[in-house]
Amino acid sequence: MEELPSTALKWPFPKTLNSRLWRLSSAIIIGGTAAFSKIWLGWLNQKHVYNLDILEETFSRVKDTPLLTVTNHISCFDEPLVWGMLKWRHVMNSQLIRWAIGADEMCFYTWLLSQYFSKGKVIPVIRGNGVYQKGMNFALDRLNDGQWVHIFPEGHVNDTGNICRLKWGVGRLIAESSKVPIVIPFWQLGLDDVLPNKRPYIPRIGKHVTINIGKPMFFNDIITEYRELKETAIGARKRITDRIQERFQELKEETEKLHSMQDLTN
Repeated sequence: MEELPSTALKWPFPKTLNSRLWRLSSAIIIGGTAAFSKIWLGWLNQKHVYNLDILEETFSRVKDTPLLTVTNHISCFDEPLVWGMLKWRHVMNSQLIRWAIGADEMCFYTWLLSQYFSKGKVIPVIRGNGVYQKGMNFALDRLNDGQWVHIFPEGHVNDTGNICRLKWGVGRLIAESSKVPIVIPFWQLGLDDVLPNKRPYIPRIGKHVTINIGKPMFFNDIITEYRELKETAIGARKRITDRIQERFQELKEETEKLHSMQDLTN
């Protein structure tokens, strides 16, 4: 399939991510963004986070073990605001904090935006270019380095209230990671009230946000069959993605109940 054109001026990451200048500038961007997220989510709005310890426990995982988090996408504010749920020492840690996958045409269409988002550890992907494009390869490399990658598997902001068909890119990241990643799903509600999906796109305060973190998911059975050539790459990606979609439905129902309970008590 012919690749769609990128809107990015050029690939935003250097050949090595270990240079002192890149790490310093990344730490500054991440620190400032983290402070904004903590203040806006936790101080100017009301957040209720369930099972945060499940995610926090992964921060002390065995070295080189990759972490992949997946959640629904209801607002352009999901990234980075949702990470305001983390403790200060975690969200300010530029080496620990996630790599996120973001839309090229939304985050990288000017030099300034490209600098900001890349230093904030956001990876550009081009919608419609499939699971083997450069951004997905880069994300897979980060998992292979034992780092944390976050993806919105719906692939776009979905404010319908229903789960749309998930993209198979998440299945590729899990199936082809050199070491099976820890996969943490979660569901969140209320960030579309903090930043409504309609003009004039002004962030609001005093809103109620609920984040419900699920238990780790395991795909060893599918991955084993894939690596033993008992399953095709397409089949493995589909089965993994379907399993996440089923878990999303369960988390969605749980979180809606929790969110309603908080509404009644406020």
